[in-house]
Amino acid sequence: MDQKHLGRKDTVNFGSYYTPSWLVDIVYSLIAKNMPRFDDYTMLDTSCGYGGFLRGTRTIGADIDEKALETARQKSGIYFNHNSLFEIARSQYKLAENEKVIIVGNPPYNDTTSIIRNDIKKTVFLRDADVVSRDVGLSFLLSYNKLAADFVCVLHPLSYLIKKTNFEALRQFKNNYKLIDSVVVSSAVFSATSKATSFPIIIALYERNPLGMDYAYIQQYRFKTNDDHLFFMKEFDTIGHYIPKYPNHKTVREQDTAAYFYTLRDINALKRAATFLEKETANAVRVTKINLPYYCYVDVFKDYTPHVPYYFGNSDIMINNDHFQELAPLFVSRSARNHPKLYLESKKYNDEETKLTGYFKQLLGAHYVD
Repeated sequence: MDQKHLGRKDTVNFGSYYTPSWLVDIVYSLIAKNMPRFDDYTMLDTSCGYGGFLRGTRTIGADIDEKALETARQKSGIYFNHNSLFEIARSQYKLAENEKVIIVGNPPYNDTTSIIRNDIKKTVFLRDADVVSRDVGLSFLLSYNKLAADFVCVLHPLSYLIKKTNFEALRQFKNNYKLIDSVVVSSAVFSATSKATSFPIIIALYERNPLGMDYAYIQQYRFKTNDDHLFFMKEFDTIGHYIPKYPNHKTVREQDTAAYFYTLRDINALKRAATFLEKETANAVRVTKINLPYYCYVDVFKDYTPHVPYYFGNSDIMINNDHFQELAPLFVSRSARNHPKLYLESKKYNDEETKLTGYFKQLLGAHYVD
């Protein structure tokens, strides 16, 4: 269901993008598949909104938004109006220490470092010191560990797992929980979000496990989308293995700089941002003559992003380095035409478009979007 009581600014800052019922159905199908006796557990949603995730014989919901709880309370269950990230404890919910708990829901996410809607973002949650993070969604995952939930089945951006910096920011959550089942969907299924640059959202089922999970586990984990595409991060080599992605003026001298390139975050950021820059800015990477062909590759990759599926939107830019080396002059020439001020030789090669398209079809394989 869609929330109807908040304006755009509060919707962004509270992360109030309410969840279609068919996604809630997937949550419970994952739970039922892995836990046949899940009715023995208390279902807890600490950011429950209208209460759409709460099903079962014993349900508890909480939200900082009192207006949302007016709707939630029309369903049976126990409800609390409070900030679930502050003074986190089972006692907040009148849970016994040995009570079996499954946390469900779609917690807010709001990356304060992202340029998306940053003109209206502000911090609206007080948080315990040990769950503070740049993204409030990461804070919610950390809070689940403090509550010692037996299982967690929630929606969150896939980037929390596949981006190493985000994964390491999960700290005690990743050390005490293991991803055991999941389904990936597009952010476009939420009516209030952008359809132009969709990103992957994972419906993730975690089990409390003292061995936790490491980044190698995530890289090898086989993700599945709701329309049955399978992928794993180890499937591809990425551009970050070959060139700097972030401003490097401290390590590259100006006299060694052949060009400037905009910071590389992920594929969706590449869709929105510039590539080569005419002058140095705070977000510029200094490009040397030696690695210039790789940046030309990224420039041409941007032209082909319509052929990259949404579920790679938060991934690093893929590359087949051996194949790229064979075709490097074509990438440089194509990029030179895109940016004449690079003063690179632009030569029209025979079957250039066919060869470049063939490269990307081979690179992406079954993931190539026609």
